[in-house]
Amino acid sequence: MTLDKNNCYCIIMAGGIGSRFWPLSREEKPKQFVDALGIGRTFIQLTYDRFAGFIPAENFLVLTGEVYKELVLEQLPQLSPSQVLTEPCRRNTAPCIAYAMYKLRQMNPKAVAVVTPSDHYISNTARFAVVMQEGLAFAASRPALLTVGITPTFPATGYGYIQTRQDKESSITPVLRFKEKPDLTTASQYLAEGDYFWNSGMFIWSAQTIIGAFEQYLPEVASLFASIDKQYGTSEEQAAVNQAFHLSPSISIDYGIMEKAAQVYVRCVADLGWSDVGSWGALYSLLEKDAAANAVSGADSQFSHAGQNLIKETNPNKKVIIDGLSGYMIADTEDVLMICPLNDENHIKEVIQQANK
Repeated sequence: MTLDKNNCYCIIMAGGIGSRFWPLSREEKPKQFVDALGIGRTFIQLTYDRFAGFIPAENFLVLTGEVYKELVLEQLPQLSPSQVLTEPCRRNTAPCIAYAMYKLRQMNPKAVAVVTPSDHYISNTARFAVVMQEGLAFAASRPALLTVGITPTFPATGYGYIQTRQDKESSITPVLRFKEKPDLTTASQYLAEGDYFWNSGMFIWSAQTIIGAFEQYLPEVASLFASIDKQYGTSEEQAAVNQAFHLSPSISIDYGIMEKAAQVYVRCVADLGWSDVGSWGALYSLLEKDAAANAVSGADSQFSHAGQNLIKETNPNKKVIIDGLSGYMIADTEDVLMICPLNDENHIKEVIQQANK
C-alpha cells in the first residue's frame, strides 16, 4: 500500500531523569536534553533529526514532565506548545502512551505512529529511516503491534530480549515471547541460540490498533483517557489529563500490553548502530578515541602515560591534563567532579546512589 505521509506521526517519550548519567544528567536537565557526545546536538534533538526527513514537523508529539516543557520547546523550536504533552507525575510508559494515542486518534483517526525514546543514539540514520518507513507501512495495513529488535553483539544484561524465529522471506516476524533482563549466563545462551534480540523500546502501530489493545488488556487505563475525549484540544485538556494520570496505575507498555497481546511482531535489524546510551561505559563506546583509547567529550585534553579513559567536561574553556591514569571516567560539571573506574558499571551506580542520598 502507498503510505500517506500526512497520517504518519512520531511520539517522542522524554520524561525520564537519566539517573545513571549523573552528574551530567540531573533532574532539572536530564540526559535527553544534554549534549553528551559533544557534537552540538542533544539526544532529543538527534531523535527529532532522525524522523524529520519523513515525518512532517506538525506530526510530532513529545511526552514529558511538566517541568521540561519549556526545555523541549527551547531545544525543538520547530514544535508548537500544543505538540508538547505533559505528565503531572511519572506513571511509567503505558499511561503516557495512552494519553498520546487517544489524543492522536481524535486528531486523525487514520494515524499510524512510531513511539520512540528520546535518549538513544543511532549512527546509521539512513538505514533507520528505511526501517521506520517499512514499519509504518506494515502497521498501517493491518491490526498489528510492531516493535523493533536489535541484533545483539554481546551478552548484555541491561536489556530486555525478544524471541522470534527469523524468516528469510520477511524481515518482520511474530514475537514468540518477551524476556526480562537476564543474568550473564542466560544472556550468553540467548546470544548462542541466535533467535533473541535486544528490545529497543521503539514501537509502531496505528492509533486504532493500540487503543483496541488498551481496551482489552489495560481497561482501567483505557477508561481514564477515553473518558476525557471531549477535553482533548480544549482549555480543559491539561486539568483532565492531570486527573487521569493521578488515578492511573504505574505500568509499562511492555508488561501491560506487549507481553499479552496477539498480533505482536518484531522488525529485527543489525545495522542501525543503535545504543540506548544507558551508562558511562556505553557513552565511552560511542566516542572517538585516540591511539591510547582515551575518549574525550567537550574538553581540550592532554594525556601522558594514560589510556582507556573517558573525559566529559562541561566547561569548554577548561583544559584537562591526565597523567598516569588509565581506565577511568572523569566527569566534570559546574558543581561536581566525579572520578570512577570505567569498567565497573555496578560500582559507578553505587557511587551515584551514595552521592545522591
